[in-house]
Amino acid sequence: HVQLVESGGGSVQTGGSLRLSCATSLNPTSRYCLGWIRQVPGKEREGVAAIDTDGSTNYAESVQGRFTISQDNAENTLYLQMNSLLPEDTAMYYCAATNGWITYPTLSADSYTYWGQGTQVTVS
Repeated sequence: HVQLVESGGGSVQTGGSLRLSCATSLNPTSRYCLGWIRQVPGKEREGVAAIDTDGSTNYAESVQGRFTISQDNAENTLYLQMNSLLPEDTAMYYCAATNGWITYPTLSADSYTYWGQGTQVTVS
């Protein structure tokens, strides 16, 4: 059973920074994709960043140049460094993982099988 536990959300002013973390129970020898997906109530989920086991990354245009996704394989932890935050970045942020069939860094929320409980990010 795959577990994903996010932390690091909070409230920040416009232009500020936050770093989200996601502790995973994924087998480090397996191939998968990890991603950060955000959702605002009443709107569709939006994939913001993804990384595969080779370290290839993919970013939504809205966060390109401001957000950085990374992973620490030794610690089984995924990170999302968010800089120059904007009010439109306000959302619940979820850490998610694909199963072994999808190993490229996809931003499609429907491609993810395993999900964390989410962490709220509020920018004002």
